[in-house]
Amino acid sequence: MLESIETTAISFATAHELVGLAIEEGARQGVRVVATVADPSLLLVAFGKADGATPHSVETSRRKALTAASTRRPTGWMSASFAVEAPIATGSLLTNILGGVPIRVGGRHLGGLGIAGGAPEQDAAIAAAVLALAGAEPID
Repeated sequence: MLESIETTAISFATAHELVGLAIEEGARQGVRVVATVADPSLLLVAFGKADGATPHSVETSRRKALTAASTRRPTGWMSASFAVEAPIATGSLLTNILGGVPIRVGGRHLGGLGIAGGAPEQDAAIAAAVLALAGAEPID
């Protein structure tokens, strides 16, 4: 018997809005932000980089978004040993660095937002602020 499943994913319009909010919020906090949004299947949906942001933050932001999208949890939860093993096992797709958050609206998981450019604690605060500004569910 053939079966199918329905999936939910963030739209480009919403992902683009989140990236814009992240760059604006970063500027308010004095951080040159790089923001990435990925859907639950780990496809990149939107990306943006504030002028003057560090080049390495591009990759860090992507990995934070992928981690939050796939695990449905904010980054930073992994044990010390798993934080080393997970990137190795996934070809460096995952990271434990703070600043990645799942995107949930109406109880539905839409993907992940990754913020990089500041200290990890700053990135996490900016990500949480962006969710609040957009009306998404707060992270737990």
